[in-house]
Amino acid sequence: MSSAAILLIDDNPDVARAIALAFDCVGHAVDVAHAPEEAFSMLAQRHYEAILLDLNFTQGQTSGAEGFACLARIVAEDPQATVVVITAHSGIRIAVAAMQAGALDFVIKPWRNADLIARVEAAIAKRARHPLVGASMPAPPHRLLGDSAPIVAARDLIRRIAPTSASVLVSGLAGTGRSLAAALIHEGSAYADDRPSTIDVRDEAAWPRVDAAVGTLILRHVDQIDAVRQARLIDRLPDEVRTITIVDLPERLSPRLRARLGTIILPLPPLAARGADAVLLARHFARVAAERHGKPVPPLTASAEALILAHNLPDEVRGLAQAVERAVLLDDDGVIDAGALVPKLVQAIAAAAPSPVTPLELSLSGSERVMIEAALRQHHHNVSHAAASLGLSRQALYRRMTRHGL
Repeated sequence: MSSAAILLIDDNPDVARAIALAFDCVGHAVDVAHAPEEAFSMLAQRHYEAILLDLNFTQGQTSGAEGFACLARIVAEDPQATVVVITAHSGIRIAVAAMQAGALDFVIKPWRNADLIARVEAAIAKRARHPLVGASMPAPPHRLLGDSAPIVAARDLIRRIAPTSASVLVSGLAGTGRSLAAALIHEGSAYADDRPSTIDVRDEAAWPRVDAAVGTLILRHVDQIDAVRQARLIDRLPDEVRTITIVDLPERLSPRLRARLGTIILPLPPLAARGADAVLLARHFARVAAERHGKPVPPLTASAEALILAHNLPDEVRGLAQAVERAVLLDDDGVIDAGALVPKLVQAIAAAAPSPVTPLELSLSGSERVMIEAALRQHHHNVSHAAASLGLSRQALYRRMTRHGL
């Protein structure tokens, strides 16, 4: 068969190297993810013809629970995914259960390379011959990343409503992923093969496109037009068009327009409400930026992670992506530390401060202490190393430590 892109999800580097080499010898390319978080980041960047999934990622775990959770999410986000699970010889029952959960085949450890390759190629061919009814191929790489409860709920709601013709209001702050959510809803619908019409209703010159719309109509900034134009918009919406409307606040819509556009309301949470998702997303953006600019993927230091968790960036998730890309571009040490993110964080604090003096100073003081504590922990209280990671001299760091009672 022709060359295929394959994603291997396995935490064992020796196994990963052996499998990648075996597939490379027959012309297939293998990307390796060592954990589910990394796998979903890679799946958000490209489509893979097949996914090889180990069912256990933690030392001593043999239940397969981690792999089943990963499989469930893969299949939920892409029912057409071609998944082949890897299991130990004693795990036949688990492998069968995985096939019942959506995997196409399984491979038993230890395996013969020829058998492994043949099974993966057969699974790819089988999916091509027998695609699931009503599902498009291949699935777009758009994915709503994160493990926090609000994002898990948003993904579940998208999965349930996307195949319907219900109108959807996507609400939340700018930069939280509203356009991504709208794209996911469209891509899971009966209109997925057609490009949606996207209209900024603040521009009246674009309104004639509302009359001509078919399939999916994505409306933006409807909550920023006055009541008269909202009433005019209702009268112009074709009955047969599915609307996905992106707004800051649904409450700004007239009751009649809200009823027309918001059969379902999909709220997207601010990044501050997503907890550890912020670090997960930062790692994803680091991978994306490194690939875009041809650089190695830099890890986040403990001080950088502490800052990301402690502060809100401007422009939400979009702002986080910009801050991380900037850090990747300016990286000279092979890591992203707190010092690389400080400029964006200072801008965020300044933009969020309700007054120009006292609240800003308090916020900066708090952020500085978090940075210093995290850097000291990461470098086992080696002041010289911590100072270097923060972009400070040793003497400057001692002065700041004294100021904060550290």
